[in-house]
Amino acid sequence: MKRKFVTVVMTGVMAAACMSMAVPAMADGVSLRLCNGKVEVDAALKDMAAKYKEETGVDIQIESIGGGVDIQSTLKGYYQADNMPDIFYCDNAANFAEWDGVCADLSDEPWVADTDQSYVDSHGKVVGFPYTIEAIGLAYNADILDKAGIDPASITGPDALKSAFETLDSKKDELGLTAVVGYCVEPVNLWWSTGQHLFGVYEDAGLARDDTTYLDMLNDGGKIDKDRFSKYAEMVGLLNQYSDPDLLISGTYDQQILNFASGKYAFVTQGSWIGATMTSADKDAYDAAGDFKVGMVPYAFEDGIETIQTNAPSHWAVNDNENVEESKKFLEWCAGDEGQEMLVKGAGFVSPFKSCKYIADDPFAQTIADYTAAGKTSAWHWLGNKAGFAQNALAAVYQDYAAGTIPDAAAFTDTIAQVCEQYYSE
Repeated sequence: MKRKFVTVVMTGVMAAACMSMAVPAMADGVSLRLCNGKVEVDAALKDMAAKYKEETGVDIQIESIGGGVDIQSTLKGYYQADNMPDIFYCDNAANFAEWDGVCADLSDEPWVADTDQSYVDSHGKVVGFPYTIEAIGLAYNADILDKAGIDPASITGPDALKSAFETLDSKKDELGLTAVVGYCVEPVNLWWSTGQHLFGVYEDAGLARDDTTYLDMLNDGGKIDKDRFSKYAEMVGLLNQYSDPDLLISGTYDQQILNFASGKYAFVTQGSWIGATMTSADKDAYDAAGDFKVGMVPYAFEDGIETIQTNAPSHWAVNDNENVEESKKFLEWCAGDEGQEMLVKGAGFVSPFKSCKYIADDPFAQTIADYTAAGKTSAWHWLGNKAGFAQNALAAVYQDYAAGTIPDAAAFTDTIAQVCEQYYSE
C-alpha cells in the first residue's frame, strides 16, 4: 500500500515508545486504541469504552492528545515505532492525504447511508467516521425576533432579510438592542471569520453538499461568478449597515459573542461553536439575558437558498491493521442508538446522523438537528482555497468595504475579483 509521511520529530518517536510500553494488549480478549483529539471529552469517551467492554468484552483504550500537542506529529511518531492506534484522529484533508494507504475503507459500513458528513478521500472511498458537526448560518436570538414579530422561517431571500433588519433597527430601543447584527471585520485576529467562513457562504450556500462549482472556479486562476457574488455583496453590505459601529472595524471575537449572549444583538455572524462560549465563559451574561432560545437562518442572498452549512470539524479514521474488523464494529456501535446517546448526552456532541433522536445540551443543537434531518445542509469547501488566501488577501477587502473605502457592492465585487485573480496567479 502507498504511504506518504513527513519527517517525524524526535518527540513523537519518544512518545510512541513510551505508549508502546504503557498499553499492553489484553490477555483474554481484543484490545483497541483510540486516539482522541478533543481532550475535553476524555472522560465521556472512557465511559463509552467501559460500556462497550461490558457489552462485548472488547477493551477500548482511550488516548486523548491535545493541549498544544501536535497530534499529527505524535501519530507519525507512533507509526515509526510500529505503535499506530487502531482508530485515530484526523481534522482536515491534508491529514487524510498523509495517511493515504493506512486508512481502512469504510464505504460499506451501515452508518454511511445515515450521514452526509463522512470523509471521502481522493479515491472516492469513505475513510473518516464523523462523530460531531458544526454549522455556519446567520445565528439569531429567537426571543428578540418573536418580540419584533419576525418569523425566522420567513427569511428566505434578500428582500425578507432586508425587511427583517429594517424592522429590528426601527425597534432597537424597545428591544434593548445595541445593533441588529454583531459583525466584526478586524483582519488580524478575525480574518478567518470573514475570509474563510463568510467568503465560504459565497462558495457553498444553497448548493448540494458535493457541488464544488465555485471552489473549482476559484482554483481555475482565481475566477469568481460575478453575478452570484454581486448578490452576495449586497448581503455583506447589509451586515455593514446594521452592525454595531463600535465593533465593526476593530472589535474582538470575545466582545462579539459576549454582546450576543447578553441580548444586545438580534443576529450574529458566527457558527454553532459559540454555543459553548455562551454557556461557559459568557454564562452569567447569557443567564441574565434569559437563556434565550437561538437558531440559524440561511445566508439567503439569493431567493431559494434554504441551507445552512455544516461539516464535521474532524473524523476518526481506522488503521487498516489486524484489528480493522473489530474497529469497524466499535464505530458501528458508536453510530447506533446507545453509542449516539452517550456521544450526544455524555460528550455534548451534535450528532451527524440523521436517525439520531438525541439532542445535545447546546443552544444550537436543535436547529442543527432540524436542518440535518430535513436534508437542508450545504458543505463548506473553503478548506480547499489556496493557502493563506483568507488571511493575506480577503480579510483586508472585507474591512475596506465595512469602512467605506470600498463604496458599494459593485466595487466590492470588482475588488474581490481582482484580488482573487492576482492571488491565484502568484
